[in-house]
Amino acid sequence: MFKRIIRKPELRWLRLLIPFFLLFLWSCQKEIHPAVYPSRLNQEIQKVVVVGFRAAMTKGPRPDLVQNPVTGTSFLAEPVNEDAVKEMSQMLTDKLMERKEWKLVPPGQARGVLASLIDRDRKMETTPMEMLQSVGKTFEADAVLIGYLYRWQKRVGTDYAAERPASVSFDLILVRPSNGAILWRRHFDKTQQSLFADLFDFDTYVKSSGKWLTAEKLADLGLEKLIMEMPGTLKPQKEEKKENSADHTGDRY
Repeated sequence: MFKRIIRKPELRWLRLLIPFFLLFLWSCQKEIHPAVYPSRLNQEIQKVVVVGFRAAMTKGPRPDLVQNPVTGTSFLAEPVNEDAVKEMSQMLTDKLMERKEWKLVPPGQARGVLASLIDRDRKMETTPMEMLQSVGKTFEADAVLIGYLYRWQKRVGTDYAAERPASVSFDLILVRPSNGAILWRRHFDKTQQSLFADLFDFDTYVKSSGKWLTAEKLADLGLEKLIMEMPGTLKPQKEEKKENSADHTGDRY
């Protein structure tokens, strides 16, 4: 008897609303609060040995779960070539030097000490954590910084048309040489997506200028993010409060 009338929303109104929605997301991500005083770790860490990155997986036909030898945490990893590892180590060192927060021992010097320790440990009785502690003690450092690279997929395509987007995964860990405490650790895992596939990643969209990033540029953004969260960098107030309440997850005193 009665016909149900369903009116479809006019597409032009949807087009008008999308820019406002994106602007709202951008303002939420960019909300800045006054900086707070550094935590106790900022005063403790003055000299750091930068070991650089290691490939979590070097060989294998397919992705597999691997365990981080320092933290014991498991991540899905893929074989990573040595060129990517060297590039990540160089990027990390350059960014830390720009910060000028710490007195740094570069990866080249750290590798020399590590090679000597490994050569003496013929029975392979020393754990990776003990190796890092020995390196730190050799240089009388307050901390040792090491990273593990779990995935490095290059972009297939161009800036504006990618058949396969870039994808990277890595972590960074700060270790105290005196007792092997994990002072700080963070993980970054990112596969770039289009804006409309992930509206909540508007920050990456803006930083990429709407382009499909290379693996190098995506890793650069990830390193920038993690380094800003390291001890010694002033953080937004909300983030600092969360850290103080957690008292640095993974600490071992």
